[in-house]
Amino acid sequence: MELGAATRPQLGHRSRRPDRHRPVSGAARVRRIAAVAAVVLLIPSALSYIGAMTQASNSSMGIRTVEWLRDNGAAGLVASVESIYYSLTAPSKGGPTLRALPKVGYGGTGSGAGKLAREYRPSRVPALLQPALPGEGVWHATRPGLEANPPVLLTTIRNQPEYPRVLAGLAWIDTKRTLVSLHPGRLEPNVSLPRGTMDVPSEARSKLLATFNSGFKLSDAKGGFAVKGHTYATMRNGQGTLVGYANGSVDVLDWNNGTTVPAGVSFARQNLPLIVDEGKLNPNLSNGAEWGATVGNAILVWRSGIGVDSRGNLIYAAGEDQTVTSLARTLIRAGAVRAMELDINSYWVSFITYGAPGALEPKNLLPGMERSDLRYLEPDDRDFLTVYSR
Repeated sequence: MELGAATRPQLGHRSRRPDRHRPVSGAARVRRIAAVAAVVLLIPSALSYIGAMTQASNSSMGIRTVEWLRDNGAAGLVASVESIYYSLTAPSKGGPTLRALPKVGYGGTGSGAGKLAREYRPSRVPALLQPALPGEGVWHATRPGLEANPPVLLTTIRNQPEYPRVLAGLAWIDTKRTLVSLHPGRLEPNVSLPRGTMDVPSEARSKLLATFNSGFKLSDAKGGFAVKGHTYATMRNGQGTLVGYANGSVDVLDWNNGTTVPAGVSFARQNLPLIVDEGKLNPNLSNGAEWGATVGNAILVWRSGIGVDSRGNLIYAAGEDQTVTSLARTLIRAGAVRAMELDINSYWVSFITYGAPGALEPKNLLPGMERSDLRYLEPDDRDFLTVYSR
């Protein structure tokens, strides 16, 4: 039977197969090599990022991603993005002022009020905007039962006349009746040291009065860190330094001891030059950029600082939409003779008080503080400070 045309083989026809040995052009070879090299180069970065995202942390993934970018060569990009963001979200100048202040603390003024008062109390912080709002600049105790002689006092003021809705919170700490301690965090300082519990130790919570944030990451602060008689990051002259002594006293000073930490120092935490010295603004605040590790000194952002008054008591200040100059002026207005900036940005600024012994009834100083008031009752990524009753 004759094969049909459809099935009859066509003699002389050769099937076309791709030539497996066709030479690759020079440009294609370069592209292939570049692609392989890029993959190889990205492997360490990918592993680094995965490691950063999977390690123990109480920070959000977004924050950890930003921190990883900053630590891995993209600090300039992060700074540019942050500057644009804060410029777009900055408050408008002028406009209506606040009608009322958030409630802070308990009871009366705490400024010597009450017939049982016997300790020094700071004066009311003078209002910048007139008329003053009810309670503006008035100090309040942090818990019931301590109104007469409170070791920690709180208040709020509108601290920028050009932004009448912007608020700063203040805390005054009696260093003669409190003990201040510095605690390492899980990731900061980024040096080898005994880290302890990385939260408020459970055995110390019965006397806990307050906790607050420390300074920049050491890679940004470019300063020292010493605790319990050991120096873990080299101290530098000319740096603003929060110092605690073995006798319980605390100071904020311009460090001039070189790399040596004198005997009797229980902790020392450096963070950039002083922003206030001898009751006056550091003249470099207007044109120096070092007080904003990523966003600069003039960008309106959450900022915090710590100062010392003429009697050796501490004053903490924090607020949203602050420049380093507005922060420094607020500390001076509250009585600081020397002061330094602490950490900045909304995710890192915290001041928390405890309304009852045992770290009970925690409360943020300002309602706009982003982190939970339970922040330092669990291991935290950053180093922080505690205030205990003596």
